[in-house]
Amino acid sequence: MSPDTADTKAIGLGTDSVAHRILVLSGKGGVGKSTVAVNLAVSLSMQGKSVGLLDVDIHGPSVPMMLGLGLEGVETRDEVLIPVECAGLKVMSVGFLLRNTDDALIWRGPMKMNLINQFVKQVEWGNLDYLVVDCPPGTGDEPLSVVQLLERVDGAIIVTTPQKVAAADVRKSVDFCLKLGVPVLGVVENMSGFACPRCGEVTQIFRGTGGEDTARAYSVPFLGRIPIDPAIVESGDDGRPFVYHYGKSATAKAMEAVAEPVLALSD
Repeated sequence: MSPDTADTKAIGLGTDSVAHRILVLSGKGGVGKSTVAVNLAVSLSMQGKSVGLLDVDIHGPSVPMMLGLGLEGVETRDEVLIPVECAGLKVMSVGFLLRNTDDALIWRGPMKMNLINQFVKQVEWGNLDYLVVDCPPGTGDEPLSVVQLLERVDGAIIVTTPQKVAAADVRKSVDFCLKLGVPVLGVVENMSGFACPRCGEVTQIFRGTGGEDTARAYSVPFLGRIPIDPAIVESGDDGRPFVYHYGKSATAKAMEAVAEPVLALSD
C-alpha cells in the first residue's frame, strides 16, 4: 500500500483531526510502558473523551493482547486502514497484521519507517480528543520517525522503574524530548513496590527512587508511583483494562493520576 495512492485530505484520515497527540516513552524495555499506555488511554476514555491508541512497538506489540483483541484483522477501505474499536478506543497495532502472535518481524529500517508512516498518515482515526502513541523503547529511528510524522506532539509521559540502572536509560528519553521540543508532561515510576493483594500494604522490592530522581534532575513533573499488583498481570493477560475492572483499587488510582496532566491539556 502506497501512502500516495489515497487522498490524504479525506475527512478523518491521518492525525489532522486529532486534538492532542501524546507519546508514552521509555529509554528501556520491560518497564511496563505498554501497560501505562493502555490504561492511560482507557482512563481518558472513561472521562468521556474520544481516544485512539496507536501501538508502534513493531517488535513487541503488546496492546492487542492487553485489550483481548488477539489476531484481530485490520479492515481496509479504499486503501485506508480502519482502526479496531475496543473498550471505547480506536486501536491500531502491527500485532493486527501478524498471522501468528509468535511471528517475528525481521525488518530493516526502511520497512519499519514505511509502516509507521502508514499508521500515522493512512489510518482513518476520525475526530479524536487524544491519540496515545505507545512507542518502542529507546531513542532511535522509530520514536524519532513518530515525532517527525506527527509534526506536532502535545506531550510525553516517560515510564521508568525505581532502579538506577533503569533510570539511567530512561533519562535519555527525557533528553530526547527536550532536544526535539516535545513537552514532558511527567515521569511515572512503575513497579514501585509490591502491593499485597490481601492487605494492600506496599513492600519495596527494588532499590532506588529512579522516577522521582529523574523528574527532579530535569525539572519535570513527577506523576507518582505505580506498585506491582498481581491484578495488573492478570488483567493484562486476560485482555481486560485494569483501570476499568479494578477502578476502586489504590493501584488504579495511581494509574488514573497519570491521565491528569493529559486531561489538563483540554482545559
